[in-house]
Amino acid sequence: MTGTPDTTTITATEEAAPSTGTMTYREAMRAAMREAMTDDDRVFLMGEDVGSYGGCFAVSLGLLEEFGPDRIRDTPLSESAFVGAGIGAAIAGMRPIVEIMTVNFSLLALDQIMNNAATLQHMSGGQIQVPLVIRMTTGAGRQLAAQHSHSLEGWYAHIPGIKILAPATVDDARWMLREALADPDPVLIFEHGSLYNVKGEAGATPEVAGIERAAVRRAGSDVSIITYGGTLRTCLDAAELLADQGIDAEVIDLRSLRPLDDATYLQSVRATHRAVIVDEGWRSGSLSAEISARITEQAFYDLDAPVGRVCSEEVPIPYAQHLEAAALPSVEKIVRAVHDAMEP
Repeated sequence: MTGTPDTTTITATEEAAPSTGTMTYREAMRAAMREAMTDDDRVFLMGEDVGSYGGCFAVSLGLLEEFGPDRIRDTPLSESAFVGAGIGAAIAGMRPIVEIMTVNFSLLALDQIMNNAATLQHMSGGQIQVPLVIRMTTGAGRQLAAQHSHSLEGWYAHIPGIKILAPATVDDARWMLREALADPDPVLIFEHGSLYNVKGEAGATPEVAGIERAAVRRAGSDVSIITYGGTLRTCLDAAELLADQGIDAEVIDLRSLRPLDDATYLQSVRATHRAVIVDEGWRSGSLSAEISARITEQAFYDLDAPVGRVCSEEVPIPYAQHLEAAALPSVEKIVRAVHDAMEP
């Protein structure tokens, strides 16, 4: 069954948007793919409904007419098959961009990703490289229920041999793909579904150089809020509310989930002496647990309070709007966690 595309605000003007300046997150991803295919004939896009339908979330709208069916390739509804085809194309010298509709469906291709894409270079003694990019939508907040709403990027960040990116800004959506395609290793890009309609600025060059670096999105001196992807905006809103309450929060955007940029968030924690990690994944065995452990291992004596965590409730993401909202990290939950960290 085909998902419902998020096309309600798509216009012909947006479809032909410029490659820099003010644009939506969706436009930035489209501009990045258009640039990649224009600059390199080896780059092509494949996935479910990416062609005449324009993509489930309308990211590839108009690209079929521009580049043709050989480079914008609709696939059967078989994630294992088309991810495997992408791996084969990458091994053969192409630069495929494979789109998986949602992160939940990526589990149908987990064998291909973990046992082939992530391992072939190691198992071949460096003779085989898999320069593959896989894009997928992640996250909740849009009433798409449990099979379309989970945040499983932390699972993939557990796997050696692949890189995991989570662009949270329009600028990162515009520029991360370029470096991902140039990387000899497989790169998975997780695009939070709530961001596609968000507008922002895309510069003529990347705001943050290097896809493996975290970014300080808001400077502060009292507490470090560490997050990524769709929860960045929530954390920034929480930081503004905390500022009104006399608490100066620094907000760190991880950007890369594997590898993690330990240096950036540890430098922040050593300066503020408090940390709250916000992760839309489930708390048990989460990415937030890994970061908390690294902070404890490397900056324990710099802490003035235990590391706090704000995660999704450990239930399948509900469909009902009020239950979905209750299950996810929120401004109120983040503010509460920061106040807990500030207590003597």
